Amino acid sequence: MMKMVNYILGVILLLSSVASSAQEPIPNHAFKTGERLEYRVYYHSGIGNVTAGEAFLSVNEWQEQNTEENRTVFHFIGEGNSTGVFNFFFKVRDKFQSYTDQQTLLPYIFLRETREGKFEKDDKVVFNRETLEARSTRKTKKIPPNVQDVISAIYYMRTFKVSDFDADSMFYLNFFLDDSVYTSAIKFKGTGILKTKWGKIKCLKIAPMMATGDIFADKYPMFVWVSDDENHVPIMGESEVIVGSVKMELVGYSGLVKPLKFIEKP
Repeated sequence: MMKMVNYILGVILLLSSVASSAQEPIPNHAFKTGERLEYRVYYHSGIGNVTAGEAFLSVNEWQEQNTEENRTVFHFIGEGNSTGVFNFFFKVRDKFQSYTDQQTLLPYIFLRETREGKFEKDDKVVFNRETLEARSTRKTKKIPPNVQDVISAIYYMRTFKVSDFDADSMFYLNFFLDDSVYTSAIKFKGTGILKTKWGKIKCLKIAPMMATGDIFADKYPMFVWVSDDENHVPIMGESEVIVGSVKMELVGYSGLVKPLKFIEKP
């Protein structure tokens, strides 16, 4: 059952994006180096909330050495861990890293370290934007020019303006995972007010359509709420299960470009 924890971590990183055929600079006023987001993952049912895990997203900077380009890139890190009693029957320690161009927000390298119970999987994907190939530890596959990984996708999406979203919006995103290219469609479902520990905040409500198969079984398995401002910070993700729901909630943040705007303080 703890796979649902990592499932939601993956889903919230796939909020949305418009597919672009050109590797053009993306104006970024949404995030900066030093940002850190902290989430609590829990099961919600009639008897209350049970904390199952925690997740972290951070933006760092990395200087490429010994190359002609001598590039400075974003180093995005996403981590998901089980907590408490869940460690005893299904321990999770997952870490995903993306080294992403600061201008185009397209990844150069994606690293995966997965530890879920007895299951272990490591991977390194190198994206060649000139030959349009992705080389993992197992295969080399052709890719479209705009393909993302599951970490770079969220930051790509967050650069969009609020005016890009309306009642009829449908966005598309290509992402590379497990040696395959997937396409996700995202529906904009309107706005709403969420209650957080800092106060109430206006959010955009989004329904991501996941790729069907072993990883994502349903087309629209959950809703995601992101702050209705330039930050586009993921505030809450929720997916219904047989009994109750699984939620991922923002519980801590620092290093934002602009303060979150809370309508009403607690």
